[in-house]
Amino acid sequence: MYSFGAPPDADYPRASLIDVGGTLYGTTENGGILYGRQRSYGTVFIITPSGSEKVLYNFRGKPDGRHPGAGMIDVGGTLYGTTSEGGHSKGDHRKGDGTVFSITPSGAEKVLHSFGRGTDGGRPEAPLIDAGGTLYGTTVGGGAYGHGTVFTITTGGAEKLLYSFRGAPDGGSPYAGLVDVDGTLYGTTGGGGAYYGNSSVACVGGCGTVYSITTSGNEKLLHSFGNGADGMYPSASLIDVKGTLYGTTSLGGTYGTGAGTVFSISTSGTEKVLHSFGSGSDGTQPDASLINVGGTLYGTTGGGGAYGYGTVFALTF
Repeated sequence: MYSFGAPPDADYPRASLIDVGGTLYGTTENGGILYGRQRSYGTVFIITPSGSEKVLYNFRGKPDGRHPGAGMIDVGGTLYGTTSEGGHSKGDHRKGDGTVFSITPSGAEKVLHSFGRGTDGGRPEAPLIDAGGTLYGTTVGGGAYGHGTVFTITTGGAEKLLYSFRGAPDGGSPYAGLVDVDGTLYGTTGGGGAYYGNSSVACVGGCGTVYSITTSGNEKLLHSFGNGADGMYPSASLIDVKGTLYGTTSLGGTYGTGAGTVFSISTSGTEKVLHSFGSGSDGTQPDASLINVGGTLYGTTGGGGAYGYGTVFALTF
């Protein structure tokens, strides 16, 4: 449909698209207008089903943020998203700790919150979700202990820290977003967990976790990865299929290559490995979320396959 080009066009689209009234909207982590020192900081773009593309908004770094790596959500006709860096406050990093923004379909952008003003979190890498009219998200870093956060924010920009991860035993570095199951939120952390600092397991910094959190901030550890062949480093959001959660880990599993897994977990914390990658040409490193189509799970791997460049796979369950 479209090939991105040199600035001022968009560059490096990492996130999924969203359909708003028949027009597709997306983000690119780089590209757009070149600012000081000939740098570009990412865009929001639109593209029609016939392939007509237009850059809707160019990020400037400060105050509006830089590098929007996650997709957006549509709430009442306005789009909401995150940038992993930039914003009003420099915070803990010279480049800024990221933002939450809104943008209208016509391109009117507004910064709702800039991270880095204390313990509110830093580096939101995941898309937001809308639960009951309030937006919920995660940050990879920051918070009271420096291991990331879960936060809430209204569409008007009132942000609140919901939970600060401690690294152990509750996990740390939540790269993934959340999923709402009957009013309770579920997510993964890429590190930390019960085995954090344990030299007898493969990942001393912790192999990651699955957790639940209520909308009032009551967090519960459901599973810590790393004790055996259950996988390591979940970086993608979970999906809900009839009350059971399904996800992927980037590494770990049955085979010595540690090529990743697909797993299921109940809302009470019973985890099961459904598939371990690395047995042949089935792929390696599934970093993306799954989708459910008629009772079959579909996903992608970043590497492996017949030619070594990744795969698309299906998995019945």
